[in-house]
Amino acid sequence: MFEELAEGVFRRHYPFLRINVGVVIGTHGVLVVDTRESEDAARELSAELGSLTAKPVRWVINTHWHWDHVFGNALFPDAAIWGHRSCRRMLLADPEPHYEDARRWMPPERRDEIERVRLVAPQHTFEAVTSIDVGGRRVEVTYHGRGHTDADVVVRCGGVTFMGDLVEEGKSPEMGDSYPLEWPATLAAARPGAGPTVVPGHGDLLSLSDFDDQTDRLQRVAVLLRQVLFEGRPAEEAVRRGPIPELHMRKALARARASHNN
Repeated sequence: MFEELAEGVFRRHYPFLRINVGVVIGTHGVLVVDTRESEDAARELSAELGSLTAKPVRWVINTHWHWDHVFGNALFPDAAIWGHRSCRRMLLADPEPHYEDARRWMPPERRDEIERVRLVAPQHTFEAVTSIDVGGRRVEVTYHGRGHTDADVVVRCGGVTFMGDLVEEGKSPEMGDSYPLEWPATLAAARPGAGPTVVPGHGDLLSLSDFDDQTDRLQRVAVLLRQVLFEGRPAEEAVRRGPIPELHMRKALARARASHNN
């Protein structure tokens, strides 16, 4: 169930959306990276943690504000929940879009779980870098810029890097809330401290070569989008030539246009 990636550093992979949860166990307690897609799901995670350690969960880190990473926060009321300041802002601004997005993705037989979610935002925020001493291990949390969202943070401990949805395995990156013109630079800034084990928000473990391949693909997306926005390249041609599926290219183009116009 839990895969130990380094001493005291674990990954738990779940079939639904191929979600990954990180766990770091120190002498002072347990730190959890992301809390799953509902309180019911987080309850399952909490029970499984009991088979791993008797120590309490004292810290939670939300890698970003998407519902499938934060809707279990309420199940850890005694934990200090950390996230980028934009993560807190987005979760507090208007809860309903988060619930609507969750309802679209959840299978019908599980949608009642969404109605029971109590949305809890991080109480502790930072702008660029923070660290947490869990006892015998220090967890570093960094923000390198906008990418998958405006709040993606990177969590490092013991040679393991939890990347949230800045990188994904087995599918094209989701562009719906992205900043595609900035995403490659964000990954490049995160690269020096990454690895050697990279845990994406969804899917199997990645190597640093996989990380570089995704950075390169997103860079090619950004080049095409800039050509459309600033050099008069036909949008449909850029969409067809993109290194990601056309649907994702169209979303990326829409996001690039929106950010450029703002």
